[in-house]
Amino acid sequence: MSEDVHRVFRMDNEVLAFRFTATVSDRAGAAPRERLTDPARLTMWLRATRLDARDVSPTELKAAVELREAIYRIGSAIAADGPPDAQDVRTLNTVAAAGHAKAVLEHGRAGWHLTGATPVGDALGVLATDAVRILGGPDRSRIKSCEGPGCAGLFLDTSRGANRRWCSMNTCGNKVKKARLAAN
Repeated sequence: MSEDVHRVFRMDNEVLAFRFTATVSDRAGAAPRERLTDPARLTMWLRATRLDARDVSPTELKAAVELREAIYRIGSAIAADGPPDAQDVRTLNTVAAAGHAKAVLEHGRAGWHLTGATPVGDALGVLATDAVRILGGPDRSRIKSCEGPGCAGLFLDTSRGANRRWCSMNTCGNKVKKARLAAN
């Protein structure tokens, strides 16, 4: 595939599970944009995140989108101080339990070894496990939805004052600041 992954996907979220939810952009806008439009796009995203599962099937793409949306809805509920939907939690836990990936250290970097039998399921298991860790961990009170125009992307607010408003200063924060300058 000749497309550059950074032109197709936002890869700047430090939380892997939230980076996965960003495969839909402009969630709060009039026309959210799906970026996982076919199995090749999911393969591209997985490779870019070092979850190198190949030969994604249409069924696996559907499962990935279902997982992504469950993660997003749970994160959004937590960001709004509400309870997550029980079915979304079941989906997340089921996918996390089904994965068989093993953490590895290769060439000085952390990565994942996926099984030959179910590499896409293993990759989704890694994403679900990362989501469980962040959505149910000690920092869950720092999960926020971006206030950028049309964004609503999830992020973990690691600022000292816990007052971060945007998923990324380089994208959403910059758009808000440019709009303010233009209005003056």
